[in-house]
Amino acid sequence: MKRKWKSLILAFNWVLLSLGTSIFVILTQSPQITLAKEPAVIINTSKEETNTDIDKKKPETPTEETTDNKKPESEKAEEEKPTPEEIARQKKLIEADKLYQAGNIAEAEKIYRQAKDSFTNTSDIQPRKQAIVNPVELSPAGKVYWREARAGIASNLQTKTLVALKLLVEKYPEFIPGNIKYAQSLKKYGQEEKALEVLERATSLYPNQAELVKVRVDALSEEKKWMQASLAARQFAMLNPDNPQAPEFVQLADEKLKKYTSYIRRETRGNAIANIITGVVGYAATGSLLGPFSALDSTMMLLKGEKGVGRSVAKQAKKRMELIEDKEVNAYINEIGQKLAKIAGRDEFEYEFFVIPDKNLNAFALPGGKIFIHTGAIAKTNSEAEIAGLIGHELSHVVLSHGFQLVTQANLISNVTQYIPLGGTVGRILTFDYSRDMERQADRLGTRLLTAGGYAADGLRNLTLTMKKQQKNAPPVWLSTHPGGGERVRYLETLIATNGYNRYAYEGVARHQQIKDKVKQIIKEKEEKDKKDDEKKKVKG
Repeated sequence: MKRKWKSLILAFNWVLLSLGTSIFVILTQSPQITLAKEPAVIINTSKEETNTDIDKKKPETPTEETTDNKKPESEKAEEEKPTPEEIARQKKLIEADKLYQAGNIAEAEKIYRQAKDSFTNTSDIQPRKQAIVNPVELSPAGKVYWREARAGIASNLQTKTLVALKLLVEKYPEFIPGNIKYAQSLKKYGQEEKALEVLERATSLYPNQAELVKVRVDALSEEKKWMQASLAARQFAMLNPDNPQAPEFVQLADEKLKKYTSYIRRETRGNAIANIITGVVGYAATGSLLGPFSALDSTMMLLKGEKGVGRSVAKQAKKRMELIEDKEVNAYINEIGQKLAKIAGRDEFEYEFFVIPDKNLNAFALPGGKIFIHTGAIAKTNSEAEIAGLIGHELSHVVLSHGFQLVTQANLISNVTQYIPLGGTVGRILTFDYSRDMERQADRLGTRLLTAGGYAADGLRNLTLTMKKQQKNAPPVWLSTHPGGGERVRYLETLIATNGYNRYAYEGVARHQQIKDKVKQIIKEKEEKDKKDDEKKKVKG
């Protein structure tokens, strides 16, 4: 009986302590954000004796490596040997790269075209037409649709309005006022999500149309989608720096970002009490203070915002994994990452890029700009544009706050699972399972970043095709968490063809090959070391 009362008194004291601490933390947190003038460049090359199996996104599945291990070394070497056609293609790309870097863009493009195959899945895709903003420029049929739509709007007739605008946008997607009116009419009649879809499709086709982008930013804001609104505005400013409205869009992006940050803080504060209750339940069930303190720690960490979460989790993540020390490889990945980060639109983050000695083709990103690339991803890509496509995709998850959204939405769940290995907030972040829509967003933005960064726009597409060709019984780890290979290749080809992105730009084959050879040696040395360590353990055992 005394023990029962003692437990109840301790639990009550914990609640009072937790409430007091939480109130103090909440009151002392500022809702403002600080934009860094220059992203900090930090490459951690420390090496620790930790578990190197850091593929936390999904349970490990058999990949091409495990399949190949059953084959003789001579057979594997034969498979890896490039064909004469591949060697000739590589030489052409290297020649084109030299011309491109020397400023001979037209000559370089000719050779790129010779070296690259045409897209096989986009023969039915028509090139994007030039935008029309004046109804006078419409065809006779287009003018009829526009006239009928305006008549329906004037008469407040829903069916007449929506049918006419739907046909107009389908047949004349280049008519900017038609897209705007269609989205506004859909919203008026309670179809907000469809209105956003119309605006997203239109801005993907015509991202340089300021009025169209502004309408989309406003529509996203009205639906309280502050982050998407901020990114839409910032991307316009970044991709159209010479547009006189660019400064206005930068200001608009900052305003929406502050609203998003304030929203997240409110949500986190609301979760604080729930986390404290979870901690008390954990204490009552286990008799351990680990639960209460972990719950409070998670809340305090989330209140720091994305930067704070990324910094805290990256620190813990690095303790669980080994990082390579090679300065040249680290500098190569960091250079590509920082180049893309500068045009990604969120310079308040401190972007860090780490390389992990793991032969799987994989990569993952943490909130706040912490990105980890496997050596296997470098070893199995064919050019700088391909590895840039992988980095651009993961970087897109960061700037779109996908990870942070998942963490804040599932904070309570993560605290409940803290008693499981890799549970808690850290475990939740290292086991992200992005939605299909999030993956599509990352593919779209990642491809745009490639184009804006001066790389061949098909870098991410080629990476996906490379993985698709490599897969045997099971897809590579990174591909297994994304939309299907064939479907994804088709989607990326459509994205590039429809938007007119330039796939005949810098590939970076020669430089990538040098880094690739060095990385393969690192992988080989690590495998030999691991083998020796295993033999020593067996002898001791």
